[in-house]
Amino acid sequence: MKIVLSTLNSKFIHSSLSIRYLKEYVKDIADIDLKEYTINQNIDFIVSELYQLKADIIGFSTYIWNVKEILMIAEALKIVSPNIKILLGGPEVSYDGVKTMEENPFIDFVIYGEGEATFREFVESFSSNQDNIDNIRGLIYYKDGKITKNQPRPLLMELDKIPTPYEDASEEFENKIVYFESSRGCPFNCKFCLSSTIRGVRYFSLDRVKMELDNLIYSKVRQVKFVDRTFNANKKYSMEIMQHIMNRDPKDINFHFEVTAHLLDEEMLEFISAAKEGLFQFEIGVQSTNPLTIDAIGRTTDIEKLKKVTKRIKSYENIHQHLDLIAGLPYEGYSSFKSSFNDVYEIRPEKIQLGFLKLLKGSELREDEEKYGFKYLDTPPYEVLETEYIKYGDIVKLKRIEDIVERYYNGEYFKHSLEYIIASNYNNAFDFFEEFSKYWVDRKHHHVANSRSKLYEILTNYYRYKNFNDLDLFKEIVRFDFVSNNKSGKLPKIIRNMDVNDKKINIHSVLKDKRVLENCLKEYKDIPTKKIIKDVRIEGFSIDILKLIDDNYLGKLEKGEKHLLFIYKEKVINRFEAFDISNIIEELI
Repeated sequence: MKIVLSTLNSKFIHSSLSIRYLKEYVKDIADIDLKEYTINQNIDFIVSELYQLKADIIGFSTYIWNVKEILMIAEALKIVSPNIKILLGGPEVSYDGVKTMEENPFIDFVIYGEGEATFREFVESFSSNQDNIDNIRGLIYYKDGKITKNQPRPLLMELDKIPTPYEDASEEFENKIVYFESSRGCPFNCKFCLSSTIRGVRYFSLDRVKMELDNLIYSKVRQVKFVDRTFNANKKYSMEIMQHIMNRDPKDINFHFEVTAHLLDEEMLEFISAAKEGLFQFEIGVQSTNPLTIDAIGRTTDIEKLKKVTKRIKSYENIHQHLDLIAGLPYEGYSSFKSSFNDVYEIRPEKIQLGFLKLLKGSELREDEEKYGFKYLDTPPYEVLETEYIKYGDIVKLKRIEDIVERYYNGEYFKHSLEYIIASNYNNAFDFFEEFSKYWVDRKHHHVANSRSKLYEILTNYYRYKNFNDLDLFKEIVRFDFVSNNKSGKLPKIIRNMDVNDKKINIHSVLKDKRVLENCLKEYKDIPTKKIIKDVRIEGFSIDILKLIDDNYLGKLEKGEKHLLFIYKEKVINRFEAFDISNIIEELI
């Protein structure tokens, strides 16, 4: 009997954890083939690939982002291979698997709930040709032409009984994003999340976690993304994992954790301050800062502590913070969401994600759809279109704002331009993103692909369109952002300043100057000049832009020609340094 497990990941660089768990859990009784694709690949191609495997059973791991495509693939396979057995599992079929089979009669089996033990019994049954599945808990199937749902599994698994999928270092994970579990469950009961349906938190043993992480580090993965719902639920456990990673000091790998801010106490804050820059990423779910909303969704949130903690982490300049907001929650209207956004923006995290509420099957909020007036399409991803508190038109506006935040805020390629334009012309950040998003749509910029270089040009044109004060000053700030993030990129014409950049500067002479070597290039002191050049750039400005930044963009403006030496670093947060070398430039020319 040939069994294939498959899924569609969101991107090629991702890898599926669930199907690897299943393969390892039955490896002593069956040889399972794994086949991974992406949601962007052609459906016909995937069907033809799976068809040629001549499998007896194909199982798919389903989620809201891939279930539509998987159902199309499964139906096509059943048409061309009527004898093949189709098995589905995963969050998207765990809650209403019977309905899934009723609406899709080409599906033969559904595993609901935690799947490893159920899958093993399923494989044992078919491998022995007993076809006795009546007693397999957690299984839905056809019996005498009718859909039958067996009893759920009474107990959750002891996690260390699941063999590790990362026992051996493997080239298949090199440069991939690898999903990783150190625990299952969540101590909180957020009503929009499926984790709230299972009580308690279970942990893999630390020895196992450390062994797996060592193997992944050796495999040279790009990112280890922990899927633990609250990684820091157990402080001692999480700190030991992080300390192990820090001791290994891996190169070119980062580790992504979902953490809860109010659980980060003084001991842990001191601990993470010592982490190497870029080694860790924290994703922190804020969702809303409206007290009524927080209460309605069952969150445990101390907004003031969250701000204090995240600002402190920000001050360390070593951990990339990703803060989430969700539009469409109870009691969160447009003006309330604006307030939540401004509260989060005040922290200046490296990334702000504006999400939109999805009423997942089995979640408590879905059961309260009438209470809160949720309007949504009952097809994946079940995204809310309108509620009693926010109309569809406002949701559309927030989606446009989300697009601008993603393009201009996240990534910090326009950091100083945004800081200046908001500080000088707006009462708050949301008002800027709202106005700029309208300008963006009115000029149909959303209809075409825009390079990052083009984005600088569009922002400058917006400033001109608004007739804000001192356009030339703003162009200098925009150019500073561009040069900060581009070693050798050609400046957009609109922000060039030939008055201060038409001098013939011998960069070799600058880099050999003793003052530059001692004050700016200490770490390059013993490196030949020709090798340093690729990591530096000199740009002239007509204002003292470093002082303007130090004065939070609102201090007294000091005009006068300034030349800056930009040194680029292969880092996540502190990507460059800029030094004022104006006096040296004047001497050399």
